[in-house]
Amino acid sequence: MARSVARPQWRQGLSERIGQSPTSLMKAEDVQEIQGVILAVHRCDSRHVESVPVVEQFEGQIAWQGTVEVFDLIGHSKAKRAYAWTYRDGDQDKTVTVLDIPPVDSPQNAVKMAIAAKAKQGQKTTT
Repeated sequence: MARSVARPQWRQGLSERIGQSPTSLMKAEDVQEIQGVILAVHRCDSRHVESVPVVEQFEGQIAWQGTVEVFDLIGHSKAKRAYAWTYRDGDQDKTVTVLDIPPVDSPQNAVKMAIAAKAKQGQKTTT
């Protein structure tokens, strides 16, 4: 049950494109759903560690605000930790997962890298 990755753009509407997650505490079933995505995408088990509120600003404005879930990875060959969030895209729930591999070393950096990856991906499709 793999989930698609978020869809960011800079400036107006950015939070919708990378998936602004709710800022509430995760329910156990939501954590389990993310763990299923981690298993499907990264082929390893995981243990939920914590929920971290993140606010990412760009040029003085909030570009993304939400809660990033932190997971310890069990048996992954390259990363010991992953960061994830789920968001609503139309009538579908989507999940973004980012491995803790340098330069990603925190929930904040995971959001920044997701934004940068989507911005770069958008540039490739428009050129």
